[in-house]
Amino acid sequence: MSTSITLKQINKLAIPALISGVSEPILSLTDAAIIGNMEHNATTSLAAVGIVTTFLSMLIWVLGQTRSAISSIISQYLGAGNVNAVKNLPAQAIFVITTLSLVIIAITYPLASHIFRLYNASGDILNYSVDYYQIRVLGFPFTLFTIAVFGTFRGLQNTYFPMLIAISGALANIVLDFIFVYGIKGFIPAMHIEGAAYASVIAQLIMALLSAYYLLKKTDIPLVAKLPFNPEMKRFTLMILNLFIRTIALNIALYFGTSFATKYGESYIAAYTIAINLWFLGAFLIDGYASAGNILSGKLFGAKDYKNLLELSNKLIKYGIFVGLFIGVIGAIFYYPLGNLFSNDQKVLKEFYKVFWIVLAMQPLCALAFIFDGVFKGLGKMKYLRNVLLFSTLVIFVPVIFWVDSLDYKLYGIFITFTLWIIARGLPLIIKFRKTFIPLAQNT
Repeated sequence: MSTSITLKQINKLAIPALISGVSEPILSLTDAAIIGNMEHNATTSLAAVGIVTTFLSMLIWVLGQTRSAISSIISQYLGAGNVNAVKNLPAQAIFVITTLSLVIIAITYPLASHIFRLYNASGDILNYSVDYYQIRVLGFPFTLFTIAVFGTFRGLQNTYFPMLIAISGALANIVLDFIFVYGIKGFIPAMHIEGAAYASVIAQLIMALLSAYYLLKKTDIPLVAKLPFNPEMKRFTLMILNLFIRTIALNIALYFGTSFATKYGESYIAAYTIAINLWFLGAFLIDGYASAGNILSGKLFGAKDYKNLLELSNKLIKYGIFVGLFIGVIGAIFYYPLGNLFSNDQKVLKEFYKVFWIVLAMQPLCALAFIFDGVFKGLGKMKYLRNVLLFSTLVIFVPVIFWVDSLDYKLYGIFITFTLWIIARGLPLIIKFRKTFIPLAQNT
């Protein structure tokens, strides 16, 4: 690619990716908002949703790394002008990952109560967590299928169709949440927390069906997996293994955050649920630019266009900081209404308002970390991403969260630890990228 990457090109990919990226957190946020305002056991149910969402996010992030691996490989082949060589890779990857998801359901479904006890859940919170999870997890294969299709479209430099699919799923989830949670008098009984789980599963099914339709209708990529395996399946598998280890490290951090918040009491885990889900929403909003970095860096790297790759990174730093600041300002403007949207329990809101400012203040730092995550995924540098996250989690996050817990900082301590973790994730990526590609750009 000989011409400079423009803001218009970045936004053409980033804005649809931003919209499609918020589909999963919107499913969880919708559940949290509607459940948090129920008249029947709202705070207990909200706490259960927070625990289950953390565990499900772990599963989705571990296996959903297919999106980044598929996108990286296809975009690099597209940049090299040889995308036909990997046309059969997405179907093979989808078959492997959805089969694995069924195995995980078979293992975790009967062990749900044991799993959530590890998060310090007990009593009604434990019972609600099990009920919610055993329904919600049935949508897991549909989510992984959709994520893999999204990765294929991203590799082809297309984020428009994933956006349409995500909007459809999010709207369906919101409508179904109201119907199933509160019920329709004389037609559908109020199902409370179980209704929210059913709504999410149906929304995930709708997204999977639309994903299959658009992929078959708008591309010549097949969905039927056939042998022999594509030669790139080996590299794909290595990428997934490195991302798997990386995501386990990421979820160790999320596990400790949720576990400590649960230990502090029902009001604390409910407040943490609101704050962490809003943090996830901010992360997925920023992910639009991370996706643009992923998509464009893979294509530029495949074309060996290092000058534009370096220029792309400089622009993404500027846009990322701006987007992070924008999210922080919007959150500050709606600081108190956001809390009231998710709960009317004053004890919960008191703890939430104490720490929400930390979530907002860390958004520019999150933007840089997540954007360079995307760039390195586009380059296929999964091993370095793995090592950075292992360091930031095991050397920074875990010791610090135990230290702030010993100081009795409670939710303050948890979100201060998340901030230090984000800095430790982002800074090494920026330094490594610039040390690698500034000399290459100067020599071409």
